[in-house]
Amino acid sequence: MLNIVNHKNISFPRKILKNIAEQVPENLIGLDRQVFIGNSLKKITPEERMFLKRLFDTFLLFMKEKEASDIDIGGRGCNGKVWYRIYGEKKPEMEFGEFTLTETDVLCQSILTEKQRDYLYSNRNLDFSYQILEDAERFRADLYFDLDHLCLNMRYISNKIRPIKELGFHPNVLKVMSLNYVKQGLILVTGITGSGKSSTLDSIISANNHTVNAHITIIGSPIETVHKPFKSIIRHREVGRDVLSFKEGVIQSLRQDPDIIVVGEMRDPETIMAVLEITDSGHKVFSTLHTASAVESIDRIIGECPPIEQERVRNRLADVLTCVVSQKLVPDLSGKRVLAKEILLTTPSVKAAIKNNNTGEIYQMINESGRLGMITMEQDLLRLYKERKISKENAVNYANNKNRILELLRGI
Repeated sequence: MLNIVNHKNISFPRKILKNIAEQVPENLIGLDRQVFIGNSLKKITPEERMFLKRLFDTFLLFMKEKEASDIDIGGRGCNGKVWYRIYGEKKPEMEFGEFTLTETDVLCQSILTEKQRDYLYSNRNLDFSYQILEDAERFRADLYFDLDHLCLNMRYISNKIRPIKELGFHPNVLKVMSLNYVKQGLILVTGITGSGKSSTLDSIISANNHTVNAHITIIGSPIETVHKPFKSIIRHREVGRDVLSFKEGVIQSLRQDPDIIVVGEMRDPETIMAVLEITDSGHKVFSTLHTASAVESIDRIIGECPPIEQERVRNRLADVLTCVVSQKLVPDLSGKRVLAKEILLTTPSVKAAIKNNNTGEIYQMINESGRLGMITMEQDLLRLYKERKISKENAVNYANNKNRILELLRGI
């Protein structure tokens, strides 16, 4: 924990924050107001800058103390409070008191570099990573405009990487994920925001790093966990910092002799096409999508591409896709959260269904292929319920197919 400022002693840095905020003319609005704040921060002393940073770091270290996953600061929606998401629920922390909108604008900008401020002003949004050097704690951040004021969300990136064996994957799935057994192919980890995709991906990367002599390239926006090399060379390339875009990072990686390429997110048609191309060239690629099921992931990739390209994308995806892990974090009976997952392995039947545009048949293939390591979300939720880890209500609430989970529950 930092010594100069803690969450019970923040009066001095708050005074600095208030003094800067009071210098902002009331008649300035919108972007001009934010630019004025940025220019004001350039003029403060190094000591004042240090105290503002440590005030901000205090809020972040409080996350670790409370086991919070996210923090939200700024904008009218926060009502002057600092908010935390703890075990899935967002609540304000009253102990820190209230801040004005201008004070939170100043605080949010105080942690940025000049280049980051320029990008924020031009794009009205900034994704970046942040680190507390004294404690080596890292955070993924998104800073954005909301009715002319700044809002910040940060997600805590745990330094602890769960061993992949703790995630409960079938041995066949573990083999597909390992470069020792399968040298190429596309593996997707999907789920909504906050479903633990990054943590699962980190476990997979760590498992390969500790078992394979290889070269792993990670392209992220931003880079979250920084992996120390063990048996593999590991490169970390942050979009906007080390490379201009996911697409550029993917294309450039072909000239860097990688064995595994990790693409933080397949978020646009250009990145999707580039990922399919490098996978088709014989590389092992991991990536993520914001989708809730394996079938939806396949449909999303194809649907994101222009209609004229969809037939080609469908055939190429069928050829390169090896595994889809779709996951959710479900509230457990202790008040924490437990991982539920759907697993698809691309058997010849699955590949044929993708090529023939019969993805609606894939769910039943997963349902009937437990011996191979596949499992539907509903089957895994049923397992968690039978193991008395989650309630029946949450088994139903978190199912993708409500009728199917109710049918499974009636059968026990």
